Amino acid sequence: MHATLALLQPSSFPGIQRRKLEVLQVNLGYKCNQACIHCHVNAGPTRSEMMDAETADQVLAFLAASRVARLDLTGGAPELNPQFRRLVREARILGVEVADRCNLTVLEQPGQEDLAEFLAEHRVEVIASLPCYLEENVDRQRGKGVFEASIRVLQRLNALGYGMPGSPLVLNLVYNPQGPQLPPLQEALERAYREHLGERFGIRFNRLFVLANMPIQRFGSLLVSKGQFAQYMALLRRAHRDANLEHVMCRSLLSVDWRGFVYDCDFNQMLGLGLKLNGHGRVHLKDLLSRDLQGNPIVVADHCFGCTAGQGSSCGGALQGS
Repeated sequence: MHATLALLQPSSFPGIQRRKLEVLQVNLGYKCNQACIHCHVNAGPTRSEMMDAETADQVLAFLAASRVARLDLTGGAPELNPQFRRLVREARILGVEVADRCNLTVLEQPGQEDLAEFLAEHRVEVIASLPCYLEENVDRQRGKGVFEASIRVLQRLNALGYGMPGSPLVLNLVYNPQGPQLPPLQEALERAYREHLGERFGIRFNRLFVLANMPIQRFGSLLVSKGQFAQYMALLRRAHRDANLEHVMCRSLLSVDWRGFVYDCDFNQMLGLGLKLNGHGRVHLKDLLSRDLQGNPIVVADHCFGCTAGQGSSCGGALQGS
């Protein structure tokens, strides 16, 4: 694995500050039943990092104290963590919206046979990764048979009401490019997804989120090994738009790793760039129970251009319409 942090610093990325906290994004661990080439987490079946019960308790305590409106659960495959269902239940009792960043195929893993029904029962928003609507492209990026399994799971979610008109069960899909290029315009690609998935498989969904690939971890290492890292970074810098700085997710999101340490975003988490508080790093979630982070400077490096290039990119998709 080629390290990329040294290639991303120092940076000319503009300085930005945090606003009111709206989303707590929690990484429950790096274990995953897939090992995708675009993965910025370097997740996979052999990873053993998993959030424990004590840290999950600290997440719930923070939700109760901060009154954050939304809990965004990610991984790895967050559903593989034994704390996943408890966090969902307790967060919903607190009145917090919950989103599950799901790779779809995890719903067919042993022990997860009732997962779809659990998500529906607690009205968890499913944000499902489907990096293309063509089988060949998905299997190339995620492994043979992944597309077919993903279609089965999407049909199962639809049968429960997910993504259907008038249903409170929200199903959003996520697209990533195949290689070192900017994603296409989100609105146009969403129409293509709807047409292809609807006509061929009868699948319905709410929105498509288009995300840029970040030059870190597995994807960043792949760029380095192919001699494409500098070229990709040049593309991101050229496509930077200052207007996107107003809407980047790190202004209102706090990222928590499986040990409870906090970061300005999930990408900084993967680079080990901790949130800076009064000039100090290595801040833990339990230390923020009574802290207001508004105005706190956000830690930046050159990978941040991945969020401001072109139409912009965030956990909620493009920052600007076409």
